[in-house]
Amino acid sequence: MAAETVVERRSVGRRLADLFHGRPRLQVGSLLAGPVGWLVVGYLGSLALLLIAAFWAVNPVSGELEKSLSFENFEILWNEPVYKTIVGRTVLIAALVTITDALLAFPIAFYMAKVASRRTKAALVIAILIPLWSGYLVKVLSWRTMLSPSGGFIGWVLEPFGLSSPGYGNTAVWLVMSYLWLPYMVLPIFAGLERIPNTLISASEDLGAKPFTTFRRVILPLTFPAVVAGSIFTFALTLGDFITPRLVSNNQFIGNVVFNNISNNLPLAAALALVPIVVMVGYLLVARKLGAFEHI
Repeated sequence: MAAETVVERRSVGRRLADLFHGRPRLQVGSLLAGPVGWLVVGYLGSLALLLIAAFWAVNPVSGELEKSLSFENFEILWNEPVYKTIVGRTVLIAALVTITDALLAFPIAFYMAKVASRRTKAALVIAILIPLWSGYLVKVLSWRTMLSPSGGFIGWVLEPFGLSSPGYGNTAVWLVMSYLWLPYMVLPIFAGLERIPNTLISASEDLGAKPFTTFRRVILPLTFPAVVAGSIFTFALTLGDFITPRLVSNNQFIGNVVFNNISNNLPLAAALALVPIVVMVGYLLVARKLGAFEHI
């Protein structure tokens, strides 16, 4: 019986091997069936439900959901100035965080890719990655303590110069998010700079180009797709964040309003959640034309 069982198991294995042999599409499809199925059901399915819920309404008397087609939520978002202010504030902070991280990341990435030795480069890569290993809340709460108007570290440093801590507000959100998402900008730019041959930069210098000219006409155009790739992370993560604004600011952002309305007005929260999705879709289309996906 044992011998027969072994023969049966081997025969099944051989049949499966024969089935997949010489059929690369079937092999790839079998490997990706699980992850793709989870993506379709868990991610795309939830987005579809979000889109559907945005067209529902809440009965003002009973408070129950009315699952019928309605554009009431989008009319509220369009007509109420407060929501336009919240969307504008969120997009502005996301843009400022992206610009700040790009300006900070470029010199760091350039030193890592073109100046530092191998050991220094490895140490800097580790230094960039270490903050990603610590807890998100730990980092935000640490910044909250440093930004405290009374006795905060930043206020203590600025006090000798006659300045004070920015306290809690839009400036605090900008500073904290710029710190949180900086590694996501450094790494793509670093990868993009490493692809540029050193001989190309030397050739530009040999032809008489000044350092700024070399940067503007050689380095920046070649690394611009990598900058855009990094900006996808910083911009998207800032748009959807609601914990940082809640901890270091009293102003409302898209994420805060969505979170606060999930329990009592799900359709309005769903409609507002579609705003950053639409913004990111447009941003990704532009990034694709700039070749940013090659550096992600």
